[in-house]
Amino acid sequence: MTEQLQCISPVDGSVYAERAPMSQDAARRAVARAHAAQNDWAARPLDARIALVRKAVAIIGQQNAEIVPELAWQMGRPVRYGGEFGGFQERANHMADIAASALAPISIEDSEQFQRYIKRVPHGVVLVIAPWNYPYMTAINAVAPALIAGNVVLLKHATQTLLVGERLARAFHAAGVPEAVFQNLYLDHTTTAQLIADKSFGFVNFTGSVQGGRAIEQAAAGSFTGLGLELGGKDPGYVMDDADIQAAAETLLDGAMFNSGQCCCGIERIYVAEAVFDQFVEHAVAIVNSYQLGNPLDSDTSLGPMAHTRFAALVRAQTDDAISRGAKALIDPARFPANKGAYLMPQILLDVDHSMPVMQEESFGPVVGIMKVHNDAEAVALMNDSQYGLTAALWTPDLDRATNIADQLDTGTVFMNRCDYLDPALCWTGCKDTGRGGTLSEIGFHNLTRPKSYHMKKVL
Repeated sequence: MTEQLQCISPVDGSVYAERAPMSQDAARRAVARAHAAQNDWAARPLDARIALVRKAVAIIGQQNAEIVPELAWQMGRPVRYGGEFGGFQERANHMADIAASALAPISIEDSEQFQRYIKRVPHGVVLVIAPWNYPYMTAINAVAPALIAGNVVLLKHATQTLLVGERLARAFHAAGVPEAVFQNLYLDHTTTAQLIADKSFGFVNFTGSVQGGRAIEQAAAGSFTGLGLELGGKDPGYVMDDADIQAAAETLLDGAMFNSGQCCCGIERIYVAEAVFDQFVEHAVAIVNSYQLGNPLDSDTSLGPMAHTRFAALVRAQTDDAISRGAKALIDPARFPANKGAYLMPQILLDVDHSMPVMQEESFGPVVGIMKVHNDAEAVALMNDSQYGLTAALWTPDLDRATNIADQLDTGTVFMNRCDYLDPALCWTGCKDTGRGGTLSEIGFHNLTRPKSYHMKKVL
């Protein structure tokens, strides 16, 4: 019997949804339907494709009251935060707004003798593999621009958020996007890897773990399939001696703990100037002690369970390891009696160093280590001492100082006086083990298309 794809709800451990994975033959038929539909889709006027994407986005918005508790059941985010539609809509609409200019041909020459230009043309069939932590927003990062650019899309969503792919497919179909142009597939890892190895796709956009990214690269080896990979992160924050300490603490701790720390660009390590260290830590502890851990369907809950018990077990192990090596835990477990299973209390650790996994390996949970630094050079060295490079957050009113530090950081995005935000006008990208590629912005369109050159000599 084929193993089912199951969403085990972190709320109570029940099977919230399950689906049978597609056979390889069924998956290949879906790919064939997509290829057959792509030319007609790309031939539609750009404005028509944009209008259909905007309509689908609006349909998702109309369902938000249903989606929010559904997400709580699937991955544990508290209902009090209202879901993801704000960011989902912002990203999709921005890409729709810039599509005409981003996809416009580059004119080189239009003279009596020659017409020379470069077009952006679709890859054809794009596979989007989306994660569970922000299941609507991460999916739309690639789905919207891929469709707008004239690609057809196959979506493989995370098992933890099985119902998200279904809702997206229904919305796009209700908007008028042909069923073959946007398909939600239930795929296991083996079938996914085989499809990639078979050159089924012109481009694969994957958001997930480093291990998953390596598996995608291995499957694609020798196929020359284009890949966009956004993988792990261990994002740092640096609070300088001239920072607004209260604002820095409020924002950085929210960046570390929101969504139970399950954010691609969540803050996982904080470096604080010696002169303001004690003040920052005092604010940080007060903020975390105000959280309420509990059932995400309760409107009073500010911190829900992690998406799976095994994710919580990893963070507990990292925390216990750090404490065994001399780290000091500042948050009293007695304040969080719900702390068991997938329900993981938040924690702040002092006396940490980079020999500890909690400061080097991705935690993806509500724990953050805070270290004292003596100067900017030490902070830069520590921030760069990581296998990852997604974002870094700098806290100072001095733009020149922040820019100088930013230029020295090995990262995809640098924030000043904010963190944990994906700006759709800027390229979302990374370096080192965070992977390669880039979504959103004009560059996102470039990655979801290929350049095609036209050199036309006129006969006079």
